[in-house]
Order: sequence, then C-alpha cells, then structure tokens
Amino acid sequence: MQYKTDVAIIGAGPVGLFAIFQAGMLKINCHVIDTLPEIGGQCIALYPEKPIYDIPAYPSILAKTLVEKLAEQAAPFKPQYHLGQQVTELITNKDGSFVIITSKNNEIHAKAVIIAAGCGAFGPNRPPLTGIEEFENKSVFYSVKDPEKFRGKNIVIAGGGDSAVDWALILAGIASKVTVVHRRKKFRCAPDNSDKLHNLAQEGKVNLEIPYQLHQVRGNKGNLQKIEVIDFENNIKTLDADILLPFFGLSMDLGPILNWELVLDKKHINIDPATSQTNIPGVYAIGDIATYPGKLKLILTGFSEAAMACHSIHSIVYPDQVLHFQYSTAKGVS
Repeated sequence: MQYKTDVAIIGAGPVGLFAIFQAGMLKINCHVIDTLPEIGGQCIALYPEKPIYDIPAYPSILAKTLVEKLAEQAAPFKPQYHLGQQVTELITNKDGSFVIITSKNNEIHAKAVIIAAGCGAFGPNRPPLTGIEEFENKSVFYSVKDPEKFRGKNIVIAGGGDSAVDWALILAGIASKVTVVHRRKKFRCAPDNSDKLHNLAQEGKVNLEIPYQLHQVRGNKGNLQKIEVIDFENNIKTLDADILLPFFGLSMDLGPILNWELVLDKKHINIDPATSQTNIPGVYAIGDIATYPGKLKLILTGFSEAAMACHSIHSIVYPDQVLHFQYSTAKGVS
C-alpha cells in the first residue's frame, strides 16, 4: 500500500513519539514505522515498570507511563503508525524526497526522514552458559515487565550496570532474597544507586557476590534451582535461585540502515548537532542512534534533537515560508 506524508519517522520509542509532537506543532504530518508490535521502544519491550528519574518535572515516572504521556501529547496531530514491520529500503528521489519500503510491502513517500531507531533492532546480550535456552522465559529473564511476578522468589541478578543495580534496589523489597553477581567490585551505575546498593548489602537486604561471574545454571524442565558462579582464581560457589536476571546490555543491529550510505561511528549515525541532519540531506537521526562530540545518551538529549530536527525540516516541507520561532505557550496545540 502507498502512503504520502511530510516526514517518515523510523522508531516509535520515546524520542520518536516526541518528534511527532514537535513536527505537529510546526504543521508537519508524520508516519511512524517500528519493528515492535506496539509503540514505546525499549521502555515498553524491556522495562515498562522501571522508574525513570531524569525526565524534567517528574521526580520519578514509570517507563510505561512516560510512553503513555508522550503518545497522548502526540495524539492531536494524528500520526499514522506502521507497527510490526521493518524498514527494508530507503530510496532517494531526484527531487530530494524519499520512498521508504517496509517488510510488509508498504511504500511511504516522504519529504524528509527522521531515524529514531534507538539502538536499532535490539536483543539482550546472553551470557555464554550451556543450556540456558531451556530456562529462558521460564526462570531466566532479560527484562522485568511485572515486578510482582517475582514476589517471594529467590532472585539472582547478574551484571554491574544501571539496569542490574536499579532492579536490585526495586526487587529488594519484593523478592524473598536478592543476590547480585558482578565480576568487579565497582558498579557501572549512578553513584547514588551504588551507595544505596552497598547500604542494602550492609543491612543484609541484598547479597553481593563480587568479584564473581556466571558459570553454570542447573535445574529441571526450565525451572531454575542452582547457579554456579566462579571467580578469577577458578573458585566456584553454588547459589540457590528461583530466578536469574542477566543484565549485560543489548546487542545492537542496525539492519538495512547499514546500507544507506550514512556516515557511521561504531554503529551510531554521525549528525550535525545543530540540526540533527546526517550526511544525507533530508535524513535526520535523533536519540541513542545519533552521535556527535560530547553526545549524552539521555532521553532528554533525544528530545532536544527531535526539536532541532523538526525545525530544520520545516524549510523542506515549507520551502517558501519563513519559520518564526514561537513558544508553545504562545502557539497552543492546534
């Protein structure tokens, strides 16, 4: 099926959703494509119940609530979503416009393109443990969608980054026992959360097995019973466990984007920080997939990039109009 729009946004995560709003405020129409079956990106697919603390005006907001609010904010501008499909091809026309082909054979004609694909098609980095597949989605999980499902369980969390520490802090008050396994003594997370984790350990509310790493999982018919961990001197310790939560980050796959002749830096797209435009005129990148010197991987940074991209795109959609900047308090939402 063929569609025509002003801007095609690739990615329906938080930054892509905010781009819809920014575009709408400039009377720019959007179609949005995402491989996931619902909007929200990683926030919905991986950690909908996880609180986020660095969204302005929200001391704490659940990831799923943030997505709901962003979708509500974008709704007045009537975006059209194409979910559960991947962009397979980007064609540049002679006039500088674009045709996007999706895996469901949809053809979207757009004057500009915004890539808000986060880390691309993503999946968890799985620990190299023999037989772990037997336990996945039964007693081994790579994300937490409903913390209440783990109430009263004996949980082992593996990893030392923000996700591992955040969930250790949250689940400490829900699970019967929480053990954190990390190969280093220092955690790669917000310093305040590291302090909170060590305080819980001193209070006996969390067990820290450091420096250890996962060695083997044992159980029956997908039900986990024991986890072996090993240190750098090959000493092995056996832990009782009902649930294993390995948090070793995401594997990143840009898929067809790699073939679009964009200038890349380690699987990130180089952009002009003043406009968010890539090396291809009319193609922009925002959020975690975009990079430039000094880039901070924060949602609020992506929000700023979305605003700059849309203001730059205005001259493409309305080449004969001069854009006079106005605050939303003056413009309102049409």
